[in-house]
Amino acid sequence: MIRSWWKGGAVLSSLVEYYLDSSSSQVVLLLSSIREPHHKPLLEKLNESLNRPGSRLAGLTLLGDLIRKQPPWVHHISRSALLLSLLRCLKTETDVVVLITGVLVLITLLPMIPQAGKQHIYDFFDVFGRLASWSYKNPGHVPVVHLVHLHAGVYSLFHRLYGMFPCNFISYLRLHYSMKENLDTFQEVVKPMLEHVRVHPELVTGTQDYELDPSRWRCYEVHDIVIECSRVSLDPLESSCEEDIYSSLRDPPPSPSPSPSPLNLTSSTYNTETVSSSGNTHTHTHTHTHTHTHTHTHTHTHTHTLHPHDALINLKVYINGCAN
Repeated sequence: MIRSWWKGGAVLSSLVEYYLDSSSSQVVLLLSSIREPHHKPLLEKLNESLNRPGSRLAGLTLLGDLIRKQPPWVHHISRSALLLSLLRCLKTETDVVVLITGVLVLITLLPMIPQAGKQHIYDFFDVFGRLASWSYKNPGHVPVVHLVHLHAGVYSLFHRLYGMFPCNFISYLRLHYSMKENLDTFQEVVKPMLEHVRVHPELVTGTQDYELDPSRWRCYEVHDIVIECSRVSLDPLESSCEEDIYSSLRDPPPSPSPSPSPLNLTSSTYNTETVSSSGNTHTHTHTHTHTHTHTHTHTHTHTHTLHPHDALINLKVYINGCAN
C-alpha cells in the first residue's frame, strides 16, 4: 500500500511542497527512504524548486538534507537536470545565502558523483573561480558574517577539487590566475589555500585524461574519496573533519538520526572579534579561512562578530551531516 502512494509522484510532490513551506525533518526522512525508480519524480521536483527564485533556498536545503543521508539513487544526480540547475545557480545567483547553501551541497555531492567530472569539470572550476572572486571583491556588499561563511565554503571546495582532480585543477588555476584581472584574487584568496595542501601524488604520476576517466572511480566508495582529499590537506581542521566523515561512513550509526539543523549564518553564538579600518578606497574586507585575517583599506568602519575558524567549523557541521 505504501509503495502505491509513490505512483505518479503526486504524494511525493506534495511532500516536497510541504518541506518547502515547513522545513519538516519528518519529510526528509520519508523522502530519503524512497527507492528507484521513484527517485525520478523527486529529482524533477527538486529541479523545479531550484528554478523558482522563491523556493530556491529551501530546495537547496532539502537537496542537502537528502544527499547527506546518501540515498541509493544519489548517483543519478550526475545525469539529471538537477545538477545543471545547481551549477547554473552557483554561476549566476546573487543571494549570498543561496550561494553558501549551494556550494555546501556541491562539496558534499562531489564524492558521491565523481564520474560527473568527465562532463562538468570546467563547470566545477567556474564555480570555484566565481565564488573565490566574489568572496574577495564582495560585489553584492553582503554582511561580513555571510562573507566569512562564503569564504570558508570556497576553501572547502578548493580542498575537494584539489583532492579529486589535482592535475586538471592546477591547470585551471594556472590559466585562470595568469590573467591580470585575476591576480589580486589569486594573491589574497587562492595562494593561501595552496599553502595549506601537500603536493598531490597524482601531479607526479597522473594525467588530466586519466583523472576524468569514469573507470578511475570504480573501486572507490564515497568514504575513500573523502579520505583521499583529507590526506593532501595540511590544515588540521579540514583534515580532521574529513577523517570524522570517513570514520562515520565506515561505521555508521545503528539507527537514523534527525536531520541536522539548517546552517546557522548568524553571529550571535560566536566569540566577538572586531574588525575596523578607514581610508579612501573601495570598501572591502577579506578573510583567509580559519588561520588568519587580512583587513584592507576601507571607506568606512564596520564590525563583525564571527571568527573565520568558527565559520569553517559551522560549515563542517553541515557537511558532516552526510555521516549521520
